[in-house]
Amino acid sequence: MKIPGYYSSGEFAKMAQVSVRTIRFYDKQNILKPSYVTPAGARFYTDSDFVKLQQILLLKYLGFSLDDIKGMTIDEMDYHFLKNSLTMQKKLVADRIEQMQLVENAIDNTVSALEDNQQIDWSQMLHLIHLTSMEKSMKTQYENANNISARIRLHKDYSTNSQGWFPWIYETGILPSLEKRKGSTIEILELGCGDGSLWVENQSRLPENVHITVSDISEGMIRDIRRNLGNDERFSYETFDCHKIPAKAKSYDIIIANHLLFYCEDIDQVCKEIKRVLKTNGVFLCSTYGSGHMKEITELVQKFDKRIILAAENLYDRFGLNNGEDVLREYFSRIEPRRYEDAICINQADPLIEYILSCHGNQNQYILDRYHDFRLFVEKQVKNEYRITKEAGYFFCKI
Repeated sequence: MKIPGYYSSGEFAKMAQVSVRTIRFYDKQNILKPSYVTPAGARFYTDSDFVKLQQILLLKYLGFSLDDIKGMTIDEMDYHFLKNSLTMQKKLVADRIEQMQLVENAIDNTVSALEDNQQIDWSQMLHLIHLTSMEKSMKTQYENANNISARIRLHKDYSTNSQGWFPWIYETGILPSLEKRKGSTIEILELGCGDGSLWVENQSRLPENVHITVSDISEGMIRDIRRNLGNDERFSYETFDCHKIPAKAKSYDIIIANHLLFYCEDIDQVCKEIKRVLKTNGVFLCSTYGSGHMKEITELVQKFDKRIILAAENLYDRFGLNNGEDVLREYFSRIEPRRYEDAICINQADPLIEYILSCHGNQNQYILDRYHDFRLFVEKQVKNEYRITKEAGYFFCKI
């Protein structure tokens, strides 16, 4: 049976150079369903299905599990999902190339040592093992970066405040501090830099007499921000846990922790470290949000399914706008809260769904198998514009 514009399972498998058994398996796992099934059960696929299959095969090659792939390709033919997924794949390929080049160099050095009858540098071999094992964490590092980017995009594209979050932080907190320190080099440290949006969005406004150390616990994040900022000599990059900052006492004029403290296991220890490495007349900026922040998104998903929880705990209970000053008071004598006036108004389903799927809760467990129903539900909710509360700001602190 031949249908114009469609491929049989055999034809489709041959095009992709995989077995028919593989195609049937993806169908059974609800990863790649046929576009048309005849009453007799014959399955047919389209060019759009072929695009999705290529994506699945690449993700599988890059080490993702079938469960991961199912979530990442749930609606790849929508513009937002396709663009973000391709961006993700490009980053993963770049990371893999970078790691394999380092592995190749380590092997070459070891082979050269053997050929010259030299003693093998076992520390180099251990480094090789470390590089190889890094592949196991690459997926997690990417997913963290991609989830952060999804959340940033929603705020950036649909916020009612024309001055974005990062330009606001720079203009109200960082810039005044820079203007008071003209002359010598100003040392800045950002803890938990994420994808570096704070600096990417304000890079052209930075003076020449700054040196900014951007740091994160994730090597994947640091790779991203290094690419995003290009060859800017004002920046250096470090990977470390902020519970133990690898710097001498009184090293920095300005320290920034953007939406970071509530993730820290020991907030007091991090504050002690920040106070230790901050100069006597230095400034510490730490942002967070309040209990009403994005509450309408929680209401929306629980209206769809009451079992959905977008976060295992309310982070603002650990360090929020309402209690943050109490936490900081032990370490800083001057603490000034500054609120960012904003809200989100959205009439597009895709960015909102992308944000929801990026959360740290159990949403994928209840959404992915009912994705079509969930999408229709969200489209109905945002049809006449959906308004989302934002309660965010930062504390301006001095020792």
